[in-house]
Amino acid sequence: MNFSDILRTAFFALHGNWMRSALTSLGVIIGIAAVIVMMSIGQGTQAEIDKMVSGLGSQRLDIGSAGGMGPGGARMAQGSRWSLTEGDVEAIRTEVPEVQYVAGSLRGGTQVVFAENNSSTQWQGVQADWFAINDWKIAQGQGFDAGDYGGGAKPVLLGETVRKTLFGDESGIGQTVRLGRVPFTVVGILGSKGQGGFGQDQDDIVVVPLEAARRRLSTAQGMPPSTVQAIAVGVDDARNLDTAQAEIESLLRQRHKIEPGADDDFAVRNISQIVATRTATTNLMSKLLGAVAGICLIIGGIGIMNIMLVSVTERIREIGLRMAVGAGPRDVRRQFLAEAMLISLIGGVIGIAIGVAGALLLGKFGDLPVQLNTRVVLLAAGFSIGTGLFFGYYPARKASLLDPIEALRSQ
Repeated sequence: MNFSDILRTAFFALHGNWMRSALTSLGVIIGIAAVIVMMSIGQGTQAEIDKMVSGLGSQRLDIGSAGGMGPGGARMAQGSRWSLTEGDVEAIRTEVPEVQYVAGSLRGGTQVVFAENNSSTQWQGVQADWFAINDWKIAQGQGFDAGDYGGGAKPVLLGETVRKTLFGDESGIGQTVRLGRVPFTVVGILGSKGQGGFGQDQDDIVVVPLEAARRRLSTAQGMPPSTVQAIAVGVDDARNLDTAQAEIESLLRQRHKIEPGADDDFAVRNISQIVATRTATTNLMSKLLGAVAGICLIIGGIGIMNIMLVSVTERIREIGLRMAVGAGPRDVRRQFLAEAMLISLIGGVIGIAIGVAGALLLGKFGDLPVQLNTRVVLLAAGFSIGTGLFFGYYPARKASLLDPIEALRSQ
């Protein structure tokens, strides 16, 4: 028998018991759909982590006052609240050779008002290196010049979200806005960054020089002079992060006169360590999701094996007749293996369609990140064919080993 004859015979055999064949392929359908959805979620999550790494910077350290609020609003270790100063910033700049950029910052919330429009947003008071560390570009207008950091000027840079809220289609450059009750002049618009790795809108922000923020916006917080809430550090090479962190911790302990064995009044956050932890967690979850999908495929394959064994038992006399008219064990084995693979292949095609549709709908209407690509679909198709081949071989081999005379005697 040639391939077309085997395929045609297998199709008619399955068509004769189409309901049983459909129920048998259901396990494969569920398994393949699960593989596509689970792997798409895993890849989407990994893409979100890559986006977070890009947004936070892989060569960055963040230093916060213990007991204060670190970047993103995370509470640091307990202790003195305002322990970092601009003197610490300059000491890190001059005494830690691995440091390429360093910038102190203050942060708070405010209402930004222009005419009848207003927006509740976050303000950042920053030093010059803050833009390079955070990879912020100026989309329109200009950034701060050296004189703006002296404290007398009141320029402001608007994030894209704030600009749209206040000015609509206009740039707003040159206009005066109020941050709380204090007027500031818009000198530029920050380039859009979109949603961050932690789900926040990175464009919902206004940026002012550090000294202007200290004098005009943070007076109610009762900070000592020259205080900063956080220090961002950009290291020249990602391989030097741990070295730079150790040197900074030693330098700050010395400057803050912390006795050996006493707790630090600051906390250094290594972005690479956080990302590595999150990546490991994501990989573990991806393996778990893959295991669930694999179990679904195994269950579907066992279903195929079970039905094919039943089919062999039911068709013993038919097998004997085929062998009596000249069919060899190899022909019988191919026949039943083709039936198993056809069931798996049909289930795989339907499962791929359901999985792709499910992944697209989940990405559109769900909260989980989904990234669907051709490799996932091809891998699912390979799984489908492999399932039919693996679980169909034993029933096919059993059928091919039947004795023709004993098979013909079967009722």
